[in-house]
Amino acid sequence: METPKPMQPPVPASAAAEVLDIDRSDLRYRRWLSEAVAKVHADANRSADTHLLSVPLPADWGVDLYLKDESTHPTGSLKHRLARSLFLYALCNGWIRPGRPVIEASSGSTAVSEAYFARLIGVPFVAVMARGTVRAKVELIEFQGGTCHLVDDACEVYGTAARLARETGGHYMDQFTYAERATDWRGNNNIAESIFRQMAEERHPVPAWIVATAGTGGTSATLARYVRYAQATTGICVADPENSAFFPGWRDGDASATTETASRIEGIGRQRVEPSFVPGAIDRMMRVPDAASIAAIRVLERLLGRRAGASTGTGLWAAFRIISEMRERGEHGSVVGLLCDPGERYVEKYYSDGWLASQGIAIGPYVKRLEEFLQSGVLEGPGADRSAPEAG
Repeated sequence: METPKPMQPPVPASAAAEVLDIDRSDLRYRRWLSEAVAKVHADANRSADTHLLSVPLPADWGVDLYLKDESTHPTGSLKHRLARSLFLYALCNGWIRPGRPVIEASSGSTAVSEAYFARLIGVPFVAVMARGTVRAKVELIEFQGGTCHLVDDACEVYGTAARLARETGGHYMDQFTYAERATDWRGNNNIAESIFRQMAEERHPVPAWIVATAGTGGTSATLARYVRYAQATTGICVADPENSAFFPGWRDGDASATTETASRIEGIGRQRVEPSFVPGAIDRMMRVPDAASIAAIRVLERLLGRRAGASTGTGLWAAFRIISEMRERGEHGSVVGLLCDPGERYVEKYYSDGWLASQGIAIGPYVKRLEEFLQSGVLEGPGADRSAPEAG
């Protein structure tokens, strides 16, 4: 691998008046950059668009539910789109250099995808993650050629990643800051444009609601901006798990909101309101109990014959509540949610009754309410009190 010529030292102030022309161009680096960008573009061309799955509901309800299946990306999650955008953004800004590591703070899935793109363009990758991250994600990062730096407290990931970047001369990708701006939200086959294109032939082509969850906040920002740009009336709902700062921050208009405990739903929910979260673009937020999120993916497995991560369940519970409300008002239409990543990553966690017991999570009442909802179209009981402020 060719190494770029070192950056020239700054010109001393005493000599600045004499220097009228500084050339820092590097043809070898620009050739490497062109090849790297081409490789990232080629990945997009090789990766077919993800499927839009229809979730079976009674036809006479007049309300259809779809899940955008992001688990079919090459790295198995919604974060593949984000990682591609972040790499293009950082490459074109001149932040990623040959031979120097890319470092990221992550709860796992983004790091899996970024390790893939780092290997694709031939640079080292280091993921900084909480020690409690499921082992399956660590193994996937290592499979893609990355290394993992584990910290005891989830709040340490930001500072540790920045420090490692300084010490190694690498680039801290910082998904939590750049997610909302790295993606071309006006189109260019982003997730929102893809949803609307795939919905075009359905009986309710313009969704009444799209339900997302927030890890960085970038996906909800892309969805919200696109529907406004496309002049659609679609509402954007963000479902948020327990112990996340996004909901109280949005409710109170407080960007400094924090929580004391980390989210148990991997990939979403943060202890601070991340810079990429765009609250003004969100129409509704819903706080979803962790037990409801996990119950929802257990029920989804019976509906679709496949497992999903718990973040999918957080959004699915919110989508079911919205459908129940539409039914109560006699409204017809469509609701779209996201299947964020595969449940096989979480067999030791969300699909383990032992883990649930160790966490004091009882999903039985929520499973019962969901089963009754699928028969009656009414979602009541635990976690479904529409008079509560988190109902949006």
